[in-house]
Amino acid sequence: MDNRNLRIFTGNSNKELVEKICNYLEISIGDANVRKFSDGEIEVTINESVRGMDVFVVQSICFPPNDNLMELLILIDALKRASAERITAVLPYYGYARQDRKVLPRAPISAKLVADLITVAGASRLLTIDLHAGQIQGFFNIPVDHLFASYVLLDYLRERFANDLVIVSPDAGGVERARALAKRLSASIAIIDKRRDKPNESKVMNIVGEVKGKVAVIYDDIVDTAGTLTNASEALKKNGAKRVYACCVHPVLSGKAIENLKNSCIEELIVTDTIPLKKNSHEWNKIKVISVSTLLGEAIRRIHNDESVSSLFK
Repeated sequence: MDNRNLRIFTGNSNKELVEKICNYLEISIGDANVRKFSDGEIEVTINESVRGMDVFVVQSICFPPNDNLMELLILIDALKRASAERITAVLPYYGYARQDRKVLPRAPISAKLVADLITVAGASRLLTIDLHAGQIQGFFNIPVDHLFASYVLLDYLRERFANDLVIVSPDAGGVERARALAKRLSASIAIIDKRRDKPNESKVMNIVGEVKGKVAVIYDDIVDTAGTLTNASEALKKNGAKRVYACCVHPVLSGKAIENLKNSCIEELIVTDTIPLKKNSHEWNKIKVISVSTLLGEAIRRIHNDESVSSLFK
């Protein structure tokens, strides 16, 4: 692979993941300083020439989301003004994705706003993993490559779980995601019918599908406060599931998430490293992290070489 015109830059959101991606591609992280002025403003300095280069900016919009978003935008702007030939925004985790439609009168569509900001800043294309809603791709007027972490998680799930497995969607919106995973694992599927009265709080109503005597794996794209997982695990146990696990792509783990998980009947939470685990996550030692670095690294290589990205999933 000819890497002479390839550069990868990053802010402060997920440096460990970026290091793994660069190791896969056998290149170094681009030389840039991303820091704050004393008043909190973001300062970016690019310390090497990027003129005519194919540049990828890897940045998750995770906690603190506003700082990480601004780092991404200012990095893109700096690279554009430094005459980079093409700039690809690589968002392992697309923050604000849950605000993808108007659910109340006079509400914003923040996911669309973020898409506009990234485009106006100067990104030529977007590379991301497991968008909360697939239609967010339509918010962009630039090419979007949408990757799926389930292909990274499959090997571990096949080794970890064999017989009597049921993949559980925690809500109706995740049915397609759960069905695709269940098909590849030759497992059955169940759906949890829930009602959400206000943000970050959910109430389980009933379960559609057979879970009695089975090993249940709840599969979702995001685990935030873990309230949904906790309620779902309790409902699965009450309905006869012999063991309950959870598998989520993006470990946001905010608020009382770790406390909720510790008090739940979930035996293990399987996540990826699209978001770095918070410091308090060590308080619950049942989190298994699977890296998406190879998936992202291979996608970056293919985009750089103008090869098919969709063939990754065949």
